[in-house]
Amino acid sequence: MTEIEPPELPRGIALAWGVAANPQRGPKREMSVEKIVEAAVELADAEGIGAVSMAAVASRLGFTPMSLYRYVSAKDDLLLLMQEEATGLPPESHLDAEGWRDRLLALYQAQILVYLRHPWMLSLPISGSPITPNSSAWLDAGLAALDGTPLTAEERIAVALAVTGHARWCGIVQAGYTEQSRSSGLTPDQVAEREASLFDRVIAAEEFPALRRAIDDGVFLSAADPFRFAVERTLDGVAAYIAALDRGEPHAVSEEWVDIDPAELAGDKRLREAQKASRDAEKALRAARKLERQVLREARERVAKGKKSA
Repeated sequence: MTEIEPPELPRGIALAWGVAANPQRGPKREMSVEKIVEAAVELADAEGIGAVSMAAVASRLGFTPMSLYRYVSAKDDLLLLMQEEATGLPPESHLDAEGWRDRLLALYQAQILVYLRHPWMLSLPISGSPITPNSSAWLDAGLAALDGTPLTAEERIAVALAVTGHARWCGIVQAGYTEQSRSSGLTPDQVAEREASLFDRVIAAEEFPALRRAIDDGVFLSAADPFRFAVERTLDGVAAYIAALDRGEPHAVSEEWVDIDPAELAGDKRLREAQKASRDAEKALRAARKLERQVLREARERVAKGKKSA
């Protein structure tokens, strides 16, 4: 049997681990991968990821773009290294927390802070599992927090990923509000008030009854943290599951993933057209039902007026 050769590390990952070959030649003045990445992160923090280009980073350092390419040969590699630099290592303070749950919550909070400091990270695509040192350290910390629990290896990775997902979603929303506040000049509270007023204007009870009730209950102006509530309830479920395992109940094994039909991924033109027709029909049906509710409401109002005038 022929053994399969392990794949060669992509240059960006090799650079992150410090095992990439050094450039054969380069500018005689001070230059390094670390300085390039630091300058790129500073640029992204100040002006957003859209401002980052090899030319812009080179200009910030006082070099030509070609000088940078000798150290970082592709922009994708630079973005990966920027993400690695901004991610940093998980704080040692999470180890002071008692028990797996409090340690995971400490990591959750720390991850959110990373996203708020570097919101441009949230616009970078997720291309797979974290293979760089700092990203690996965060995943390792999440798994280590679950040491001593009866969870299987698959269950521990699932819990660690769930906490990371909660932190990322919270970061996305909070970073969005922060950007709105910065660009509009409004305070975060004023941004929330403006959003609540917009919802209040367009959400009708006839069309969106549950959302209308939530608006009337003041959810968009509430000081409660819905993200913390969600992660706490997720960990409640994990705690209940661990308690069941401690009682000797069997592990629940699930190997089912979201089933994606190969035809969905093939990009078949006729399938796309049929799906569009279906969406258009659903949209027309919603519009017809909305009109029906409106006409019914107006009819009720006319009946009510007729009774009053009688």
